[in-house]
Amino acid sequence: MAFGGFGHNQNRQPVPEINMIPLIDVMLVLLIIFMITAPLMTHAVKIDLPDASSQPVQPNDDAVTLSIDGSGRLFWQEAPVSREDYRQKLAEAALQAQPPPLHIHADQAAPYRFIAQALADAANAGISRIGFVSEPEK
Repeated sequence: MAFGGFGHNQNRQPVPEINMIPLIDVMLVLLIIFMITAPLMTHAVKIDLPDASSQPVQPNDDAVTLSIDGSGRLFWQEAPVSREDYRQKLAEAALQAQPPPLHIHADQAAPYRFIAQALADAANAGISRIGFVSEPEK
């Protein structure tokens, strides 16, 4: 034993070594616990984001309006345009001394890929001030 004993030989000295077996047992138990709980923590938490009301903003006269309807059609200042025409109009707007801001009116049923394409086209043209327009909650 490490602490001596109750035996008949009273001249025995205690062994000056640490007993590592209990420490190894504790480490193995902790390792197993972490191996079981780590995969459970990597899954994304499913949450419902709250609805936020927007504040009305004063209309900007030089702003360009892009509307995207539910089927992905583009409307430049209320007039229907193709994607190629949209790119051309963006390039023309970007050539101005101060490019106008782009206000995007996207239908809530519009697929995200159409919105992403419109944003990518605006960024490639050099339009950096982009805003999304929403209806305030009632």
